[in-house]
Amino acid sequence: MQAVITGDIINSRKSSTEETLRDLKLVLQVYGSSPRDWEIYRGDSFQLLVATAKESLDAAINIKAKLKTEKGRDGRMSIGIGEVSYRASAITESNGDAFVRSGNRFDQLRKTKTNLAIESPWSDFDEEMNLYFQLALITMDGWSQASAEFMVAQLADEDQSQQALAEKLGIGQSSVSERKKRAHYDELLRLRQRFKKRVEEYL
Repeated sequence: MQAVITGDIINSRKSSTEETLRDLKLVLQVYGSSPRDWEIYRGDSFQLLVATAKESLDAAINIKAKLKTEKGRDGRMSIGIGEVSYRASAITESNGDAFVRSGNRFDQLRKTKTNLAIESPWSDFDEEMNLYFQLALITMDGWSQASAEFMVAQLADEDQSQQALAEKLGIGQSSVSERKKRAHYDELLRLRQRFKKRVEEYL
């Protein structure tokens, strides 16, 4: 079982195309190489194959945070979990159940006005996780640039000290604690842990 993330950039035309593509490429490169593992197409749409299904939510949150480091910009994504029956040299030519599920769910996002959802072979899992995602989006959709920048820096190395994180962000340690609280990092960490545990249980 693997996971495919299909997404697009919200308000991409209101920001610098060059800067947006640079930021998107930087975060996608963390998860593999293009065009085999990820690809950007039509200027503001992208697809990513995540190596393991349980890491897919981490990837989606990381992508969203990176996009929201610029004011007004955001990401809309669907996660599809399933088998990948064919791996081509380009992800857009690969196929399998994970791709179908990701595409199906992505097509519903605009209608449901939701920026993150999942579809897997397990309906009970989907119902539970999509409820969690809707609640988490109350926070994530409202991230400020400072909160998004904190999340990107924190997710890059979650074992780093608060002092190291403060130096990376160019702020004081007390400000790190405040940004962490405003980004609701601890609550999102528990969601990520719950997601991984449930995926492992279903697998």
